Amino acid sequence: MRSVLVGLEIAVAIWLVAVLLLWFAGQRSAAREIATLIPNLLVLFRRLFADPRVPRGSKFLVGFAIVWLVSPIDLIPEFIPVAGPLDDAIVAAFVLRYVLRHTERSVLEEHWRGGSATLDVLAGR
Repeated sequence: MRSVLVGLEIAVAIWLVAVLLLWFAGQRSAAREIATLIPNLLVLFRRLFADPRVPRGSKFLVGFAIVWLVSPIDLIPEFIPVAGPLDDAIVAAFVLRYVLRHTERSVLEEHWRGGSATLDVLAGR
């Protein structure tokens, strides 16, 4: 359990450094989007999971993505800079693309808390 906590602390520290570097490099909007990406995805997936307009197959994948994002076990450990959070982003992007193909875009936009440009990037538009 201690190693999981240490890994989580390292991941948070790396994420914070990345956000701060973007912020001080003048990329404030990018820093905000990165800082809120995982929380925004979790909220989106939770809302999609509860929405009756989302097909059952999409809900299954959304449930999988929620478990994947909150799980401390990853294919690529979070403490590895840049690549660590990459597997979370890839899973989220694939799930979003699948859900987009099977759910109306307006439903996604209704539940997304982040910027529309970020949703476009994640959805492959």
